[in-house]
Amino acid sequence: MSIERDGLRVGAVSRLTGVTVRTLHYYHQVGLLVPHGRSSEGYRRYGTADLDRLRRILSYRELGFPLTEISQLLAEDADLPAQLRRQRALTEQRIERLRRIAATLDRELEAYRMGISLTPEEQFEVFGTNYSEHVAEAEQRWGNTEAFRESQRRTARYSKQDWLRIKAEQDEIEQAFAQALADAAPADSDRAAELAERHRQHLTTWFHDVPPEMHRGLAEMYLADQRFADYYDRIAPGLAAYVSAAIIAHTDHSAR
Repeated sequence: MSIERDGLRVGAVSRLTGVTVRTLHYYHQVGLLVPHGRSSEGYRRYGTADLDRLRRILSYRELGFPLTEISQLLAEDADLPAQLRRQRALTEQRIERLRRIAATLDRELEAYRMGISLTPEEQFEVFGTNYSEHVAEAEQRWGNTEAFRESQRRTARYSKQDWLRIKAEQDEIEQAFAQALADAAPADSDRAAELAERHRQHLTTWFHDVPPEMHRGLAEMYLADQRFADYYDRIAPGLAAYVSAAIIAHTDHSAR
């Protein structure tokens, strides 16, 4: 049978497109898709133009448009190329939205897997960023270590209030370091050593045991990894180098 010459009955269109007969009848009833052909027995038949219109209707439905808007869109874009360009642009927008949704879901799944009990909103509230991203990177670097596993075990139990306390303590230490730098306290002074020890104890208390040598390794990373350096230097210019030097000096002194 030639679609162009004879057209298709509603059942055949349903089998071809996967759209139920009931839905096709409804589209006909509301004037969204009215088949223009008729058989010799008087039955309506769907021709090539009708099937093209149905395909565009289904594309708009997939994009989430209600039927009333689809009817208006099809009326506004009377020619096929204009409709295809519009659908292409809308599809690209939806793809981008879905990518963002997928990325959010990935981060939430990662947070769940890592035992972080905060929602993404709470992570932004507490840390100003999505903490699960940092944890994912930490797993890449240290995931096979007992220290990382211990950190997982501890943080899995923490509430939002715990994280707020952790962040407050961290901020206090960082601001104290910044003040010491502003006061020109030497990195190997007693004042800087006290702050370095507070920093180490903070990590040990909340995450995992941080012996002096591990602490020294972290200090070296604060300079080697530009992201850590940028983080500290946003608090105060030169702070990354100062914190690193204070921790290293304190470690060396403790080892004597």
